[in-house]
This record gives sequence, structure tokens and C-alpha cells, in this order.
Amino acid sequence: MTRDEPTEANLTSLQLAIMQVLWERGEATITDVQDALEPARPLAQSTIATVLSRLEKRGVVAHRSEGRQYVYRPLLSAARARGSALAEVAEGLFAGDVATLVSELLSSRDVDRGDLAKVRALIEAKERELAGRKS
Repeated sequence: MTRDEPTEANLTSLQLAIMQVLWERGEATITDVQDALEPARPLAQSTIATVLSRLEKRGVVAHRSEGRQYVYRPLLSAARARGSALAEVAEGLFAGDVATLVSELLSSRDVDRGDLAKVRALIEAKERELAGRKS
């Protein structure tokens, strides 16, 4: 996380969809966002503009003017948004119990061997990090 990056995400489904467009493109106009979300999410430009304005007031996005249009860019990284959402779920649904959270993830969906190998490598890296702190 950068120093200037917002620390809380708490984004709605619609806000996340709009942010996903910004994360993928780097920056986008209201029309760009509307085009990217259709046909799965047909929205009026005024709706997108309102959401972007609210996100800007929260410090999640910023804009620059290009002619008569605003071009928006994310200030909140996708990684930070994921971390914030996951922390909220972990605390809210699992009372901070990481083992139960991971167990639920592994048992509630299909996980292939490649994903399990990645999880195993992450756990091993975390164990090394924790062992290094104790030294």
C-alpha cells in the first residue's frame, strides 16, 4: 500500500464493478465504464457518474478533465480492496479465525492441485517469515 492510498474499501457490488473497469484500464471515462459493464449491467451514465462522484469524495478515485469529459483513475489498488474486503469477512463471519476461513474456502469450492500447491507455498513462506521474526 502506498502512503496516499485509502485504507478502507467497503465497496458495494456496483462500486466494485466500476472499480474493476478502472483497475483493468488504468483510467476511463463514464462512457468507457458504461460500455465495459454492458450488457451484463446496463446502467445510465448518470448512475455511473453518481457512483464515481461518491467514490471520489471517499478518496477512492480521482479525475482529470479531458475536453468536456472527466477521466477517472483508481487511487485504491485492487490488492488493497481485496485485503480490506477479506479482513471484513474474516472478522465478521469467522471472528478472526483464519483456519476456519481457509477451511471454508477449501471445502466450499472446487480446488485443483495447482491452487493447493500455491496455498501450500504461501503457508510455507508465512512460516519462514514468522520464524525469522522470532530469531
